[in-house]
Amino acid sequence: MAEEQLLNEEGNIRISNDVVATIAGIAALETPGIAAMSGGLSEGWAKRLGGKNVQKGVTVEVGQVETAIDLRVIVIYGMPIQEVCRQLQLNVREAVQNMTGLSVVEINVKVEGVDFKDEEPEEIPRIK
Repeated sequence: MAEEQLLNEEGNIRISNDVVATIAGIAALETPGIAAMSGGLSEGWAKRLGGKNVQKGVTVEVGQVETAIDLRVIVIYGMPIQEVCRQLQLNVREAVQNMTGLSVVEINVKVEGVDFKDEEPEEIPRIK
């Protein structure tokens, strides 16, 4: 597990990739217009092979004092994708920087799908 290590007068502080990925994932799902995160094929294989609960749709690289984040998302149909993704980047940046103190150098967003709200089927009249 890769970890970010900060040195200070009291000792070392380490923040794991999983922690940053969890923070980013929660912030992403709280963004209006985001229907879900996209796990992709690799996550399915990781769950089958290792049983490890990987962070769905989030990949992070944590350095000494900065991090880069990749997000794979599904956007709600009818929402302006550019605006939703820009707000997503802002929300994730703010959450990660506030909670970890790391500088977020980039947040790459890949829209992998559009979620169509399931319409309720019309009631079928019964034949008597």
